[in-house]
Amino acid sequence: MTKDLSNQIIDQAAQSADQAIGAAHRGVAALRQGTQQLADRAQHAGDATVTYIKDEPVKAMLIAATAGAVLMALVGLLTRSNHRH
Repeated sequence: MTKDLSNQIIDQAAQSADQAIGAAHRGVAALRQGTQQLADRAQHAGDATVTYIKDEPVKAMLIAATAGAVLMALVGLLTRSNHRH
């Protein structure tokens, strides 16, 4: 009877280990798929950006200059507030 109980415990442990390994494999596969989708989206965004810059170079330059000015203003504000404290 003790041997049967031991075999049941071993079988259940093996089954649990197999389920955990299966879950880990599915997790890795999902992560790979998500990573590939993210890479595809980034590639598409990059291509769209290049196309926009080629089609609208003046607007693209003005947008970049405005974004740079806003970032510099934020950095200036953050730097000033840090010096005061």
